[in-house]
Amino acid sequence: MRPYTQVLERLRSANLRPTRQRLALAKLLFDGGDRHITAEQLHGEAMTAGVRVSLATVYNTLHQFTDARLLREIVVDAGRSYFDTNTSEHHHFFYEDSGKLEDIPHDELHVSQVPSAPDGAVIKSVDVVIRVAAAQAAQ
Repeated sequence: MRPYTQVLERLRSANLRPTRQRLALAKLLFDGGDRHITAEQLHGEAMTAGVRVSLATVYNTLHQFTDARLLREIVVDAGRSYFDTNTSEHHHFFYEDSGKLEDIPHDELHVSQVPSAPDGAVIKSVDVVIRVAAAQAAQ
């Protein structure tokens, strides 16, 4: 199988034109299994791999992939988002001291009550981020 065959198929199935930059970023994102990554981390990986791409292009591509449901965006605070290659329904632990995200399987967390959506809106999903810190830091 050629090196870009899987990511090429993934982009085409999401109706995204497989540009050189999209292909290169998709290969970096999806060839290593499920993971959580920031735009800055992906930009660094691209630079290390010799992929010439601006940080703005990385952000734009990540948002295009999210809109196409190839990624999930996890917002951990006002200025910090991660992009998750695991698009199945699940939740997260966020380690405040290291910035690491860890998956929580969907069936390990039960939300017993969700308020009704405001008039004119529908609830699309419920994403839970549980913030944790090292035991000694939490005291």
